[in-house]
Amino acid sequence: QVRLVESGGGLVQSGGSLRLSCVASGNIYKIRDMGWYRRAPGKEREFVATISDSGEVKYADSVKGRFTLSRDNAKKTTYLDMNSLKPEDTAVYYCDAFGSQLTTMWTIEEYWGQGTQVTVSS
Repeated sequence: QVRLVESGGGLVQSGGSLRLSCVASGNIYKIRDMGWYRRAPGKEREFVATISDSGEVKYADSVKGRFTLSRDNAKKTTYLDMNSLKPEDTAVYYCDAFGSQLTTMWTIEEYWGQGTQVTVSS
């Protein structure tokens, strides 16, 4: 089993900042891409950002220039630094990762965290 645990969500005023973290643990052979999605109330889940194991990062247009995604491969952790937050960033943020387990090394699976709430007040 591979488990993803997010932390760092909370309530912040418009223009403020938050840092989300996501740690992968368990029977891990390799973690490849790690990323974040979010779901706002009444809306579909949407892509936020993703980072490959080599450090290549992609962002949704809505967060470019405001959010920065990074990772520490040794810690199997990804960090989402969110600046200049807006009320429309309010959502549950979910960590997502592609990887494989020790018992099935060549089988790539997708894993999801439970989500962390981010609320931006105006």
